[in-house]
Amino acid sequence: MSNTKNLGWKEIPEGGLIIEAGNAAKYETGSWRSVRPVRDEKKCTNCLICWVYCPDSSILVSDGKIKNIDYSHCKGCGICATECPVKAIEMVDEKEFNK
Repeated sequence: MSNTKNLGWKEIPEGGLIIEAGNAAKYETGSWRSVRPVRDEKKCTNCLICWVYCPDSSILVSDGKIKNIDYSHCKGCGICATECPVKAIEMVDEKEFNK
């Protein structure tokens, strides 16, 4: 039952079930956010603790350094800001970016 595309409503499993492994990248969930993480590059030590704790894999890393944040998938949970030991990440109201 890995494909629900052609199933009728009676054949689809009840809500809350993940029936297709590895499909999270297909769904952009960033629009759920009310606050977004903003990283201060000057404060950041690239310890990657935010990357380790991010439940959405939204901290983008290359060559052992944080390059960006994937705002298409970041839900704004704030775990990255909470776990950052140097407080280089601030959660900013999304309204500041949608003016």
